[in-house]
Amino acid sequence: MAECQGDGEGAKSPMELYEKLTAQGEQVRALKTAKATKADVDAAVQLLIKLKTDYKQMTGQDYKAGCPPSENSVAPDNGPAAGGADDEDTVDPWNVSTNNAKGVDYEKLILRFGSSKVDKELVDRIEKVSGQKPHRFLRRGIFFSHRDMHQVLDAYEKQKSFYLYTGRGPSSEAMHVGHLIPFIFTKWLQDVFDIPLVVQLTDDEKYLWKDLSLEDCHRFAVENAKDIIACGFDVNKTFIFSDLDYMGASPEFYRNVVKVQKHVTFNQVKGIFGFTDSDCIGKISFPAIQAAPSFSSSFPQIFKGRKDIQCLIPCAIDQDPYFRMTRDVAPRIGYPKPALLHSTFFPALQGAQTKMSASDANTSIFLTDTPKQIKNKVNKHAFSGGKDTVEEHRKYGGNPDVDVAFMYLTFFLEDDEQLEKIRQDYASGALLTGELKKLLIETLQPMIEQHQQRRKQVTEEEVKQFMTPRPLHFNF
Repeated sequence: MAECQGDGEGAKSPMELYEKLTAQGEQVRALKTAKATKADVDAAVQLLIKLKTDYKQMTGQDYKAGCPPSENSVAPDNGPAAGGADDEDTVDPWNVSTNNAKGVDYEKLILRFGSSKVDKELVDRIEKVSGQKPHRFLRRGIFFSHRDMHQVLDAYEKQKSFYLYTGRGPSSEAMHVGHLIPFIFTKWLQDVFDIPLVVQLTDDEKYLWKDLSLEDCHRFAVENAKDIIACGFDVNKTFIFSDLDYMGASPEFYRNVVKVQKHVTFNQVKGIFGFTDSDCIGKISFPAIQAAPSFSSSFPQIFKGRKDIQCLIPCAIDQDPYFRMTRDVAPRIGYPKPALLHSTFFPALQGAQTKMSASDANTSIFLTDTPKQIKNKVNKHAFSGGKDTVEEHRKYGGNPDVDVAFMYLTFFLEDDEQLEKIRQDYASGALLTGELKKLLIETLQPMIEQHQQRRKQVTEEEVKQFMTPRPLHFNF
C-alpha cells in the first residue's frame, strides 16, 4: 500500500502554483457549465481545494483570483506550534503533517473524509459478536474510524463470512514498529473471526514512486513478507502476494484492475490523489491495482470465483482515498463495497506532527534495531511532554498528550490500568520523563527481540508457501 513521501505537485514557485490554481478553477467552471457528472465535478473541486491549501502553505496567503503572488512570496517558517493551529491537517497517502503537538485532529478527519467514528456501541458489538475482549487498539481508539463495519457484523451474525485485506509498500528491507500496527490488529481479527487474509505487497508502486530498481523493490517485498509472517499469521488462512508476481499469474486479478480503470476518469484520480500532468502514467493507473484485492473474484484459488464475499480492510486512514474510489466503483462493476477500519498514525520519535518514516532513521525504531539502539533512540530523540527542570516537573507535572514515550506505550502496553496509572503519575509530576522513557524502553526491547527471534525462524520455504496462490482453509 502507498506509504512513501510524495514527489510534490510539480509547482516549483508560487507563480507556477498560482497558474495551476487559475487553470483548475477554470476547469471546475467548465465542467459545471457542461453539466458533467457529479463524480467528475467533485474530483475537480477536491483538486482545487488541495491546490489552494498548497498555495497557502507555500505563500502564507489565501489564493485570490486575479491577484498573483509577488515574485518572492514565501510563507514564513516559524516552526511547529505547541498548541493547535487553524490550518487543516495534511493527510494523504504520501504525506501526513500537522501543526498540533498532539497530532492530527481525528474528529475533524472523520468529518472531512465522511467516515464513521468507532464508538463504544461498535466496540461493544464487536465484543459480543466475536466473543472476545476487544483488542487494546479498539479499547483505546487507535482504530477510531470505520466504513460499514456494522454491515459486516450484520452479515457475520447471519453466518455470512468475510475476508481481510491489508498491505505493505516495501521501500526498504527493514520495517519499523509503526508498520506493525495494522498487522498486529489484522492478526487479532483473523483469529477471533476465523477468516482468510490477503496481504498485498505493492512493490510495483514503490518502483513507480521511489528511485529504486525493480529488482530491489521485489527483493524488499520478500524481506518484508518475512516480518509479516513473523507476526504469527496462519499459513492455512493467509495469502501474501507481490504485485509484480501475482498480476502476471492471475488473469482474474488483472481483469478486475481493468474494470476499475475503465470506471475512473483522469479528472477523478487527479482530484483524489493530486496527480499532475508531469506524473508518470504508472502512478495514474496504480490506484486500480490497490483496489483490486477488495474484490473476492481477484482470488479464484481462495473463493472459487465467488464475487459476493465482502472484504474488510484494516489500514491507516491515509490510505482511505484509495478505498473511497474503490467504494464508488464497486457497485458499478457488480461487487460489494469493501468495509474499512482506520487506525491513527504512529508518531515519529520527534513528535506527533508527522508519522514515523522509514526514510529517516532518527525518527524511527526499526525491527532490526538492537536493544542498545532502541535505548539510545528513545532517550535521545523521543519528544518529551515534561518540564525543563525536575523541580518544575515535580510541581506542575508533564503532558502525556504530547509525550511520544507515553503515546508509544498506548500502542504497546497491554494493561489498561497500568497505562492509566502511568498517565496520572506523569501528569501529576510523580513520574519523571527519564522514568517514563525507561518504561517504554523496557516495553520495546523484549517485544522487538521476540519479533527478531520469530523472523529468524521464517524459512525461504515458508515464505514461498505463504506467497504461492493456493486454496485456503475457508468455509463459505
